[in-house]
Amino acid sequence: MQLPDAARHDLTALGWPDDATVRATLAALPDGRIARVCAQHRSGYIVATASDREFPVQALAAWTRRDCAPEARAVVGDFVLLDPQRDQVVALLPRRSLLQRAAAGESFRRQPIAANVDAVFVVSGLDADFNPRRLERYLVLVRACGAEPVLVLTKQDQHPAVDAEAALAAIAAQGVAIHRINAKDPASVAVLHPWLGPGCSVALVGSSGAGKSTLTNTLLGTQKMKTAAVRAHDAKGRHTTTHRALIGLPQGGVLVDSPGMRELKPTGTESVERGGFEDIEALVGQCRFRDCAHGSEPGCAVRAALEAGTLDAARLANYCKLGEEVAAAAEGFAAQLLRKAEGSARARSRQQRHLHKYGRK
Repeated sequence: MQLPDAARHDLTALGWPDDATVRATLAALPDGRIARVCAQHRSGYIVATASDREFPVQALAAWTRRDCAPEARAVVGDFVLLDPQRDQVVALLPRRSLLQRAAAGESFRRQPIAANVDAVFVVSGLDADFNPRRLERYLVLVRACGAEPVLVLTKQDQHPAVDAEAALAAIAAQGVAIHRINAKDPASVAVLHPWLGPGCSVALVGSSGAGKSTLTNTLLGTQKMKTAAVRAHDAKGRHTTTHRALIGLPQGGVLVDSPGMRELKPTGTESVERGGFEDIEALVGQCRFRDCAHGSEPGCAVRAALEAGTLDAARLANYCKLGEEVAAAAEGFAAQLLRKAEGSARARSRQQRHLHKYGRK
């Protein structure tokens, strides 16, 4: 389906970038309507097209099965192809990014957060809830999906500690854009507009109470999202955003707002080395021994940096912890897939034995 220029322009309002790859995708599509998922529910989706406002559609039957992997279903931000005659999804279009984390518990299931985002605003308040280790986790997850991380710091008047600057300097050194804003001031949040133009998609992530809903309201120019005060003794917030939603912005782009997240488990697909710890990885490469445990071994560049004060011990510990978690998650997901494959093989074997013994009815 080759769309005319006017229709292609309308798609940019949904966050569809107009580049060579997109034009090739559009030309290869069969007849149908392109829509973007704005919200996800148990029985279906809310989508929007270039010509229609939001409306409900039915999901593919395969997505409703219990054995369907969460990442195989459409999520908020996905582009889907609709039946030309009915409000029903017929295909999931290729993704350019998928932000996800591991679901809570021991089931080793991945939990998609947003699809097809170009940048992710990691929102953190400069108050008692400021946590550099949590920010490092966010950076690992964001970079794994291929989107650009942008650190957005709110509550400038509540700066909690002098060591925050050292942590922020380490993050900035990895090429991450950092912006301090007043989330209630339109002039202050204007610094984020370069990521919010036509054809751009941005996801908002951060802890409850960090100011995501306040920032969204300011970008929209209206009080659309519910907000609430944080607890005074620890600056932790309550969930005011209860589900993920795709929101069109007056700047021309779209925003995926999501509930606050405190548990950030890796999925096993991440690369800790490229997640903001390039400096530590460089030191590891300078150690005399390739299997250096960074303890009492001679010629350890990591331990030398710790002793010289050029490497933060807490940051090194987080690097090691994240590396172990990523490896464990990858192993867990692989083992789960193996068990599922073995279960399917046993089921097919039982079916073959039954057919051999009793024949086909």
